[in-house]
Amino acid sequence: MTPESDPEIPYLEVRGAREHNLRNVDVRIPRNSLVVITGVSGSGKSSLAFDTIYAEGQRRYMETFSSYAQQFVGNMERPDVEEIKGLSPVISIEQKTTNKNPRSTVGTITEIYDFMRLLFARASDAYSFETGKKMVRFSEEQIIDNMVERFNGRRVVLLAPVVRGRKGHYRELFEQIRKQGYLKVRVDGEILDLLPKMQVDRYKVHDIEIVVDRFRVDEHDRFRITKSVQQALKTGKQFIMVEDADSGQLYNYSKKLMCTDTGISYEEPSPNTFSFNSPYGACPHCKGLGMVYEPDLSLIIPDNRKTINNGGILPLGEYRDNTLFKQARAIAKHFKFTLSTPIKDIPEKGLNVILYGNEEGKPLWNEPDAQDLSGDRWYTLEDGGLTHLLMRCFNESISENMRRWAEDYMGKNVCDVCEGSRLKKESLYFRIYERNIAELAQMDIQGLTRWFDSVEEGMDEQQQRIARDVLKEIRARLGFINNVGLGYLSLNRTTRTLSGGESQRIRLATQIGSQLTGITYILDEPSIGLHQRDNLQLIEALQELRDTGNSVLVVEHDKEMMLQADYIIDLGPGAGIHGGKVVAEGDPTTFLQQHSQTAAYLSNERRIEVPEKRRPGNGQHLLLTGATGNNLQQVDLKLPLGTLICVTGVSGSGKSSLINGTLYPVMKRHYYRSTASALPYVNLAGLEHIDKVIEIDQSPIGRTPRSNPATYINVFSEIRNLFTLVPESKIRGYKAGRFSFNVKGGRCEHCEGGGARVIEMNFLPDVEVECEVCRGKRYNRETLEIYYKG
Repeated sequence: MTPESDPEIPYLEVRGAREHNLRNVDVRIPRNSLVVITGVSGSGKSSLAFDTIYAEGQRRYMETFSSYAQQFVGNMERPDVEEIKGLSPVISIEQKTTNKNPRSTVGTITEIYDFMRLLFARASDAYSFETGKKMVRFSEEQIIDNMVERFNGRRVVLLAPVVRGRKGHYRELFEQIRKQGYLKVRVDGEILDLLPKMQVDRYKVHDIEIVVDRFRVDEHDRFRITKSVQQALKTGKQFIMVEDADSGQLYNYSKKLMCTDTGISYEEPSPNTFSFNSPYGACPHCKGLGMVYEPDLSLIIPDNRKTINNGGILPLGEYRDNTLFKQARAIAKHFKFTLSTPIKDIPEKGLNVILYGNEEGKPLWNEPDAQDLSGDRWYTLEDGGLTHLLMRCFNESISENMRRWAEDYMGKNVCDVCEGSRLKKESLYFRIYERNIAELAQMDIQGLTRWFDSVEEGMDEQQQRIARDVLKEIRARLGFINNVGLGYLSLNRTTRTLSGGESQRIRLATQIGSQLTGITYILDEPSIGLHQRDNLQLIEALQELRDTGNSVLVVEHDKEMMLQADYIIDLGPGAGIHGGKVVAEGDPTTFLQQHSQTAAYLSNERRIEVPEKRRPGNGQHLLLTGATGNNLQQVDLKLPLGTLICVTGVSGSGKSSLINGTLYPVMKRHYYRSTASALPYVNLAGLEHIDKVIEIDQSPIGRTPRSNPATYINVFSEIRNLFTLVPESKIRGYKAGRFSFNVKGGRCEHCEGGGARVIEMNFLPDVEVECEVCRGKRYNRETLEIYYKG
């Protein structure tokens, strides 16, 4: 422990902070307290909390690395501050969407799903996906005892299965079995002698078992039975079949989990069996994503009043003298329509052949130049139709342009094999208390908490003993998520669909669950997007984090949060160059007595007036009916146009599902021919009253780290042109590209115009350090010698 992180030091002291617009700020922040840093937008809150305190904490952490490790990292610049005392290790929880990976879910980032996988691997019961009966496993001794009890005195045939339900001639397999000394095999229920060059019909599905032994069961000759069973288990990979020679009835035995009626067996479950990120558990069709891209007919034929010649089938485009149109013309001739017939009037069978292929009958078109668009093999529309061609181009084409072309006509649909569960069929038939792991992941966290509180009722004594510690961890983590007001989420919710506020609170819940002490946590407006009803839970979670021995600094504007804080720091008085000073500070009681804009609003001395009159609108409306996506229940929405509309409700009530998930994608598809899929609805009327739709969400405006406000609003091009007019620029022959940090010439080549270098830390998060050559200015020395008006 360093002297500065000593818990006995009562304050985190910052002296002379000048980062960004901060103006020599001195502040003493009480440690082990909940502290709110507030102020008008742009007053310097984030500059103090993140760019000064957090940056210094990160720099000190990097200094703990060995000199060998530091040579790969480089030096991190010290924030522009004279001194920081009493700073303990720092963790930042910012408003950033956690992960864009479609495999990342609430369950995986909180580790609850990992504990659930362990629970199901150790304490679940397996059921047959054919009969629904509980599966069993036998030990070698149990198999022998059961055979003696069931077949004593009767003749049996002991079989070891080697092929089950597969096509092939199996000539090599029969030869291999014959060389091992076996004389007979059972093929599709018939026992045959093993002969040289033996084979079966390669185009039929076969079941093949080796006849390991035939004998009369005698309870006094267990040695013979044991040897035969051991050999059969070895040959049949822990699975054997016993046929009653008199009745012909089959009995199945396995050391693995097995259905005794059908012979279906499962591998012994492990945590990977329930992981959609592992080939051992993922659905083979969607590869564990739960969604698949498939051709969307509404994107292929958006207007069925058009003709094929006029581009009614968008992937074909307007008429051209190419192979696909020749095929379409041949199909049209066969079904007695022309390519000038409106698509809505084309016979259904003819249109289906174009879209889905010719499943029966003789070929309609046989010209030799029938290559598909990717040119890699022979293809006609009759092989599988236009939809099959799109799927092939999307999944198999090595051309990125061809893949993008196909993607324009693809819709994202729930996988029809796993029905969105992401897991393979066998994994879904392991259950605890009548639920499989996918069903639990689909429940909201509040409901899941209630289920786990009662789950032990459905377990036997041994399962309870195995599950006790795992259940304790799961319940604790579920409790933390409920405490931060996110009980409406489900574990299978992908993290890229979370808002910035939800992502931050998820990370907050994870940190509370880590039980760390002596940490300085810095949070960025955790109450954003949270309904006032749920705000108290968030405050209690932050207080719990504080009570475990941590300092909690919150950049926040929320009134309740400020009144519940131990200390408030108000920066201002204005934004930018007019801010950067501490205008008020103290505990809530002291703070309310000081003169600042924040204190005035907090004490109700100033307030936002509610207008007496409302805009009447333009008399037009948007009418959305029958919205049923996610938790929406037949919602009808009437929106008056020409007005400011607020859609509100408690967290998880369906606001985003209604507006962002239903209304916006429908309008986007209508105006821009977007491929965005909307949640289920019945109808949207009134679109003719609107010209366009624009979404402004919480995602960062910059697509790359190089993006800045000037490039985003396209003013930077004019600035670069302005610098080319400077006389010195003309003398040197500088063009506008010289003043771009995205191309070679005028930029700093050490950081390639980024102003900073990102150091990959492998097992740790990447570290960004200021470029030591240009000192963050992005340009080389010669470019920076050009001045405009000094």
